[in-house]
Amino acid sequence: MATSPSVENHMTKQEDTLTANNHGPSRPKRGVPEGLWKKCPDCGETIYGKEADQQLGTCPQCDHHFYVNATERIKQVLDGGTFEEWFSGMTSADPLEFADKKAYRDRIVAEQKRTGLTEAAVVGTGMVRARRVAFGVTDSAFIMGSMGAVVGEKLTRLIERATDQNLPLIIISGSGGGARMHEGILSLMQMAKVSAALARYNEAGGLFISVLTNPTMGGVAASFASLGDLVFAEPKALIGFAGPRTIKATIRIELPEGFQTSEFLLKHGYIDRIVRRVDLKSEIARAIDYCGK
Repeated sequence: MATSPSVENHMTKQEDTLTANNHGPSRPKRGVPEGLWKKCPDCGETIYGKEADQQLGTCPQCDHHFYVNATERIKQVLDGGTFEEWFSGMTSADPLEFADKKAYRDRIVAEQKRTGLTEAAVVGTGMVRARRVAFGVTDSAFIMGSMGAVVGEKLTRLIERATDQNLPLIIISGSGGGARMHEGILSLMQMAKVSAALARYNEAGGLFISVLTNPTMGGVAASFASLGDLVFAEPKALIGFAGPRTIKATIRIELPEGFQTSEFLLKHGYIDRIVRRVDLKSEIARAIDYCGK
């Protein structure tokens, strides 16, 4: 039986449509969602992002510790829902009216929008396995975690409140910068101010556990981060005052292998223990109990 031209045309259109749907460019390619996979900078393996997150931001292959922000640090160390932030409304002024590529005031605003933090330090109180502590953390994402006047003031007030309330003090340092150059001598003063508050806290019988992460450098490493009654560090963290390249260029000699890593500093007595991130909460709780706090 013969088929009419109109029916043939209709069938041809249907076939063309099916071909286009199966093979043609009309269907967009599905891409891999951003952040689903990440490459470990230590072992070079490509790892599943959720698996690393389940291990608190560490590589399941080699245990490399990735950067985590201040908010994640709080979730990892403190019992859920117990954190109460202190002195949250403090932001930096611009006493020197400093400007490089942009004005310091504009830089602060830009960093606040980018990171969701008001400053490079977050402080407050919370529970570590049902033990009340005073808690602070610095975040290298905010101008490299450098110690401006607000960071110093927040940490000083945290220590003073820990002294008044007889609380164990935990500070997790993640600061690649020391004194903040945008604030000049006012920034340098914070090293002495925070250290003096720690001296008074020590005289009152307080327990200070300092946790060093990658990186802990500059004035932070040269002041409060080194003054803990117990000093813990994450594996392979960079810890020191000046960076290895600066030191090498200055003294013009080859530095020892592993210089300024947690492992090197443990060997030379600078820190007390290397603690993996997944074990940190338990180690802090154990230390508080052991010291009778």
